[in-house]
Amino acid sequence: MAGRRILSLWFPRLAADRVVRRRADAVPMPLAIVGERNGAQVLVSLSAEAEAQGLSLGQPLRDATAICPSLLTIPSDPLAEARFLLTLRRWAGRFSPWVAEEPPAGLMIDLTGAAHLYGGEEGVLAQVAEDCEGLGLTVRAAIADTPGAAWGLARYAGGGVGTVRSGDAIDQEARATRSRAAKRRGWERGGGAPSPVAARGAEAAVISPPGRLHEALSGLPLAALRLDGDVVDRLMRLGLRRVGDIMGIPRAALARRFGMDTLRRLDQAMGMEPEPVSPARPPMHFAVRLTLPDPIGLRSDVEAALDRLLPPFCDKLRAKGRGVRRVLFQGFRADGGVASVEVGLARAADSPDRIRPLLHLKLDQIDAGFGIDCLRLEALATEAVSALQHRGQLEVTEQALANAGRVPVGSAQALEDLIGRLGARLGTEAVLRLHPADSHVPAKSAKLLMAAWSQPHDGPWPAPPGPRPLVMFRPEPVDAPETRDLPARFRWRRRAFTVRMASGPERLQPEWWFADPDWRSGARDYWRVEVEGGERLWLFYGQGGAVSDQWYCEGIFS
Repeated sequence: MAGRRILSLWFPRLAADRVVRRRADAVPMPLAIVGERNGAQVLVSLSAEAEAQGLSLGQPLRDATAICPSLLTIPSDPLAEARFLLTLRRWAGRFSPWVAEEPPAGLMIDLTGAAHLYGGEEGVLAQVAEDCEGLGLTVRAAIADTPGAAWGLARYAGGGVGTVRSGDAIDQEARATRSRAAKRRGWERGGGAPSPVAARGAEAAVISPPGRLHEALSGLPLAALRLDGDVVDRLMRLGLRRVGDIMGIPRAALARRFGMDTLRRLDQAMGMEPEPVSPARPPMHFAVRLTLPDPIGLRSDVEAALDRLLPPFCDKLRAKGRGVRRVLFQGFRADGGVASVEVGLARAADSPDRIRPLLHLKLDQIDAGFGIDCLRLEALATEAVSALQHRGQLEVTEQALANAGRVPVGSAQALEDLIGRLGARLGTEAVLRLHPADSHVPAKSAKLLMAAWSQPHDGPWPAPPGPRPLVMFRPEPVDAPETRDLPARFRWRRRAFTVRMASGPERLQPEWWFADPDWRSGARDYWRVEVEGGERLWLFYGQGGAVSDQWYCEGIFS
């Protein structure tokens, strides 16, 4: 796109600034955010006071505390920092609607056609600097024709290109120096030294004139192209330190030796390959509220208010093609308190008749207090739904039985409603269904899944290789001779049994690839035994593992 202008914002102290903002009334002191890298505690973000003490990013924590004993350290919180960056993205929406995040500490803004609202690009940068100063944030900004160029200028404009010492250079030094270099964290023989902090000495705001990308990028270090660190080290060992050094290299040779990604990043920075700024879609929000002229407290009044909230709530869902899976119903009391209930559905629904019965089951949990003057209904989790749903095994079976006149149509929906009602009373995680598992071990042939978040098995239940007991339990020892031959008499659960009929043995081999002590080291010989009295038991003789050289009972057929 001709005349395109991109603004890149980089917050080099984002994590530290987030903490300093929360401690605005405290005495300024060196602060560092500590994270884990290769099993070691290192500095991942520094305040201005910490940098003034000579600390640097990537420095081991023990070295930093030795240099600055008064250093205040706080563990890194990536989730909180991501939420803070999201907040900054919403703030940056004042300059342009096209704002994209550049984790972990950057924003990309498409300023095309919007800079004149602030008096030009200089006015935009001045407003950014003013806002960030008021917010207590350190920011570096750059405007260029492409996202890649703006990204590199924001981080590396005005800084050095760094140096690299090869393994030959280390060999020419003293023995003690070579020893220290070998022990230095992140230093490999024959490779480059750890790269310096790119932001140090960089300009706070840069504007690249339109159509002059070659002039703006040629003096930047290779890291400004967003290349991998190992690729940058390999290029620097060849004496290629700046972006301008690789612009004149034949493209075929460059791609063959350093990969196509190197060419792609160079083309993106120079505008020869398009790179759109993709803003994040705003999250879908579905909520309705009802403000009452007078407080209410009776259950019937709450039900009547719920009936008024559900139709517009479901209309909003249908307009976006969504169905709700979790619903939050809140009652705001006159005394300032809030009473709320939450329900989950077995399948995404956009019908009031599917949601209302579940909420009615929990309305007794809402304490009206001195009265409720506002009610709110919100969708906490939604899923896409369509008018034509895929037919699973349950729907196909239902239709077949309906054609035969055995069950009414709609039993699948009735089952889902039942799962929803049970989940409202017992908890969604407490309603389970069996699903076949890929295992020849009888006790592992089925697995339990939450019914609300799983589908019935598609197809008939896999037939076992042999008869299986109706009730199964963990193996229980049987008092019998320790021999592989089936005993004629044995004791189990303090009772004496006499074998009348037996069928077997059925040998089951262990799953040696799983760390199961009961099955890992030996096979089992199973017998179907009918005793005098009519009971039919499932006995086995263990030949390894934790159940070796002994008879056990694992199930009852009837």
